[in-house]
Amino acid sequence: MLNIGQIEEGFVLDHIRAGESLDIYYKLGLDKIDNTVAIIKNVRSDKMGKKDILKVECDVEMLDLEVLGFIDHNITVNVVKGGKIVEKKRLTLPKEIVNVIKCKNPRCITSIEQELPHIFVLTDPKHEVYRCKYCEEKAVKRI
Repeated sequence: MLNIGQIEEGFVLDHIRAGESLDIYYKLGLDKIDNTVAIIKNVRSDKMGKKDILKVECDVEMLDLEVLGFIDHNITVNVVKGGKIVEKKRLTLPKEIVNVIKCKNPRCITSIEQELPHIFVLTDPKHEVYRCKYCEEKAVKRI
């Protein structure tokens, strides 16, 4: 039995689809911070079969909930203070995301004007469809 210690201050990302924790680690920029991070992969779960968990000892304000909601809005964010979970945050699909994914349309203005931000707008929440703000190219949601 593997035992991962509790954290005193920080957050725990729970209900991550199995095998996706490392991708989330990089997308959230956790590789660039100087804090303790535990990546726990393929944990048995009654609800999901298998899941991943990320434990991070840093202020939850460092966490970009918009990016995390875009990646997977089913992830649970547990805020930890004094070694106890004090809050559970539920994620939603963000209405707009900026510079998370890039437009693949070679004729899009973002391909020509390099300094323009890549902005995608949620156009179909039911099917989780995002489209480029400039050219309306459909984006692949999963990153």
